[in-house]
Amino acid sequence: MPSLHFHVNSSMSPDEVMGVLTNFGPSRVEEWPSIDAEHFRVHERGDTWAEVTEGNDKSWERARYEWDPATNRVTVTTRDSVPFGSGGWQFQMTPMDNGTRVDVRLERHPSSFKSKMMSSIIPFAGPVFRKSFKEPLHTT
Repeated sequence: MPSLHFHVNSSMSPDEVMGVLTNFGPSRVEEWPSIDAEHFRVHERGDTWAEVTEGNDKSWERARYEWDPATNRVTVTTRDSVPFGSGGWQFQMTPMDNGTRVDVRLERHPSSFKSKMMSSIIPFAGPVFRKSFKEPLHTT
């Protein structure tokens, strides 16, 4: 089971970070460069959860987002993903004097040969993932 854990520091408050992570409106495709309009669909949504498909031509996933403002945590359960398989993300926000520390955990449970091969790069992909959060989360 490939996994990755890293953190980024954001100049935003924990509430603002959670707002960006859980914004499933039309502006999501503008905030997240890795999501295009053709691969973004909100299937269902509740007060503290959403079921969405998002990504681009090269990589997409269908996932259930759940968030808890009281604990500053967003959990994403990936039901299906191309090319990586199922798994999930966890975002834990911790307030700091000048913003928020965001601890990010990613796990994948690949089942096909292709997803096993692609997922093998995840433990080494920290810099790529950190860069993907730079603009949306105003990281330093």
